[in-house]
Amino acid sequence: MMKTLRMRSLLSDSEEELIRTAIACAIEVHRGLGPGLIEHFYRRALCLEFESRGISFDTEHPVSVKYRETTIGVHRLDFVVEKTIVLELKAVERLELVHTAQVISYLRASRHRAGLLLNFNAAPLTIRRIVL
Repeated sequence: MMKTLRMRSLLSDSEEELIRTAIACAIEVHRGLGPGLIEHFYRRALCLEFESRGISFDTEHPVSVKYRETTIGVHRLDFVVEKTIVLELKAVERLELVHTAQVISYLRASRHRAGLLLNFNAAPLTIRRIVL
């Protein structure tokens, strides 16, 4: 019997469970809608999925970007789930490194530790987990 090696997570058990739940919600939305729609439709469907499961979330969550203690702009995060996990939704042909960099930037600015980058235009749904 082959033994699977797993790295110890930097996240708490509750954060890990929240990530699994968010992924399950995204899979359910992708299963129901499939690829090919614009991002807005996936965002709205994910809202409905979170609501149906009693999961709190914020959409278009504003986060200030500062340079030398001066706000120079504002990020708008697609989702912050349970005030813990950042979700960035895409509906693109394929994810690029710039999309991952975008999530890292969001995590740093918002001071959250974990995020998911989700591409709904792929079959199957593409998921990148990012933890700082």
